[in-house]
Amino acid sequence: MRLRSDFIVPSLALLLCLGVAAAPQAAENKFNLKEGAKGKNCLSCHDNFEEILKKPFVHTPLKNWDCTGCHNPHASSHGKFLDAEAEEICVSCHADIFPDKPASSHKVAVEGGCVKCHDPHAAANRANLHVGGNGLCFGCHKAMGAKVGAAKFKHTPVEKGCVSCHNPHASADGPVLLKEAVPGLCLKCHDPNRQVFQKQHGDYEVAKAQCTSCHDPHGSGRKGLFYDTVHAPFDKKMCRQCHEQPTAEKPFKVKADGYKLCMGCHNNMVNEALLKRRTHWPIVDRVGCLNCHSPHASPEAGLLKKPMTAVCAQCHADTVEWHASLKVKHSPIAEGQCTACHAPHAANQVFLLKEPSVITVCNGCHEWGKHSTHPLGPDFKDPRNPNLTVDCLSCHRSHGTGHDKLMHAASQTELCTNCHTKFGR
Repeated sequence: MRLRSDFIVPSLALLLCLGVAAAPQAAENKFNLKEGAKGKNCLSCHDNFEEILKKPFVHTPLKNWDCTGCHNPHASSHGKFLDAEAEEICVSCHADIFPDKPASSHKVAVEGGCVKCHDPHAAANRANLHVGGNGLCFGCHKAMGAKVGAAKFKHTPVEKGCVSCHNPHASADGPVLLKEAVPGLCLKCHDPNRQVFQKQHGDYEVAKAQCTSCHDPHGSGRKGLFYDTVHAPFDKKMCRQCHEQPTAEKPFKVKADGYKLCMGCHNNMVNEALLKRRTHWPIVDRVGCLNCHSPHASPEAGLLKKPMTAVCAQCHADTVEWHASLKVKHSPIAEGQCTACHAPHAANQVFLLKEPSVITVCNGCHEWGKHSTHPLGPDFKDPRNPNLTVDCLSCHRSHGTGHDKLMHAASQTELCTNCHTKFGR
């Protein structure tokens, strides 16, 4: 169903239409039912509602026997004899629960899926929710539920409920439905003026810092809710190895710019990269290693700021978007492992390939000798371009295609006759 534009914002307010906001007024007796007969007439057929009414939380219109507040008793163009589309009905009472200019919105709310979370008649849980606690959220956010369940150290607000920090429908002030942007949200529980708070942060003033750059807000395997991958100096509270003293005029200023700071510990790695013929440019600009890596902690291996595909997409967005459209993807691409073939820092080969030739790169996973008897290597020229030799990419594309086995053409015959033209006549 496609919502009309004048219902897009109100429809997001639906999910609280089931008894969590101010009780809606009883609808006008538009069908001229006899006083006292309204709603109770319905029980003569719908006798199962006697049991429904025994549930702890009953939707206000039903509690008031106002079935016609939502249903038409005679005929309707909508399922279940609804008087209008479900989300429009809810909005008629609860149009004020969604902010005028939301900073973030819940997808299920945008789509008008009120009844996916709420029972429109009665339920055992507050707000007429189908499931209580975090169970409802984790029904869709399964990966998060598994992560929180497995975490050795859990964030207390998460244990109390997702709605401790998130609005279930939309947020006026924060991303990802947060009730307030970080760090303001965190400081509601964590007082930065307490001595223990300051000591835990090496006496640095972190009240304005992005807490989630170091801490996992849901749960972690590490004490302090640090992300699972932690930079060694940070883990050992050696902040002054990279930053000025906490009493300095600019305490967070780093002692050197770009890769020069990292060379203090990673001298061999940086020097090796700089000696290669082709250096990945993010290393040598002013930001340096921090273009891709977090200096403190990260949920990703290698202290990457984000999952590898997202990191690479910061510069190679067009390539990553193209990958998403491919029908047949090379396994490393599908798994988001760009470094399976490319060196992330530097290489002597074009495209930062990790090996001297395409064939040796592919040989890391594929034994081409068992795959084909077609001649490959520097002694065999590609007839389509005498400057190229025949290698794996003569027939296959490295990232993916729309054809089986990553081939350039839809059929083997079409592929072969690109070079062997006399057989294609």
